[in-house]
Amino acid sequence: MEHGLQVKILKELMQQLDEGKNIDIGKQYRMPVNSYVSQERAAKEQEHFFKNHPQLIGLSQDLPEVGSFMTINDFGVPVLATRAKGGKFRAFLNACRHRSVKVTEEERGKKTVFMCPFHHWSYANSGELLNIPDNDHFGEIDKSCHGLVELPAAEHGGLLWVNPNPEGSLDLDDLLGPLKDELASFGMDRHLFGGITTIEKRLNWKLANDTFGETYHFAKLHKDTLGRIFYGNNLHFEEFGRHHRFVTASRGIDAMRVLPESEWDIGRGTFVLYHLFPNIQLIVNDHTTTLIRIYPEFDNPSKSVTKINFYFSAEAAAYAEQRDAEVSEDEDVYDFEGRAAAGTDGPSLAASIEIFRSTVETEDYEMGEMQQRAAESGMLKEVVFGRNEPALHHFHRNYSEALGEAAPEPIT
Repeated sequence: MEHGLQVKILKELMQQLDEGKNIDIGKQYRMPVNSYVSQERAAKEQEHFFKNHPQLIGLSQDLPEVGSFMTINDFGVPVLATRAKGGKFRAFLNACRHRSVKVTEEERGKKTVFMCPFHHWSYANSGELLNIPDNDHFGEIDKSCHGLVELPAAEHGGLLWVNPNPEGSLDLDDLLGPLKDELASFGMDRHLFGGITTIEKRLNWKLANDTFGETYHFAKLHKDTLGRIFYGNNLHFEEFGRHHRFVTASRGIDAMRVLPESEWDIGRGTFVLYHLFPNIQLIVNDHTTTLIRIYPEFDNPSKSVTKINFYFSAEAAAYAEQRDAEVSEDEDVYDFEGRAAAGTDGPSLAASIEIFRSTVETEDYEMGEMQQRAAESGMLKEVVFGRNEPALHHFHRNYSEALGEAAPEPIT
């Protein structure tokens, strides 16, 4: 992120803290809760937002070298992503052209040839059909026309994008607008894969998404966890089409006040989140990336799956691994003041991952499951989004417009 923008955002958050204020967009919205329970709506969502919409599937270092591959089975279309000759990122339907069986079930690894387990048709990692066993029995077939079905794919700034529809388009300039270069400025192409956490819960994917849409709850729900690291109820917010940037202050922002502005670093004083419509939360700084992908369970609108990928620069990974060796298993992962007093910048690698797993799964999503049960009961017809919750307004307004529906109703 350009340094002048970092300084501007940090000053905005400092002013909010000094004045005891938060962002105020001047209006509230009513949101009908049937959005969280309707099977008909879930079917529309699958077509509009998952099967036929560009998907962010990972970072460049998920495919670190030629021959690397990974598979994705999260949005109704099985995808095989590879690092082919020359380092080119490519993506295909993970389906043999003979009888549609997956050519690999492995989640990630390294190989240059994929063999269908059914009849052993084999394919190069660039998609070409290489061999058909007993070809004289099967009959002649033009191999050049029966390679794996390629999907639109693009790599920029360390982000790997795929459109699951072979006939679809993927234009990152159109998709991301000015965020394309801003995201690239964080150097995510250097961030190494550090692990993944999967959370399956009984809540609609949009309720899971809403969890990341406000900081109003930090000092209440997270008072013993994230509330010790972040101030909460303060926010910088900016829209970029259907996407937005969302920044809140950590306790580390106070250290910026005694430094010259030339030394201010937004990554050391805030939590920077980009919501990439419809289902991605990307938390990033120059040294770490947390990629949060939220998917519906398509045959049950009351369930969702959240996959949280963790990435670290080589320097951050080395530091966190060093901390792993220094701390005990019962480390207080939320002890910001203790680490500051000891002169350590951050928790261990294991603790960094635990912070997200525990707070999201055992605090945020427990609230989401309560909301889901209330929505299913029919007792409430709508919920209210406050003047200090612009990200929720923005997401649900764009969600409705994308489905050709009326936007949530403002309260006047």
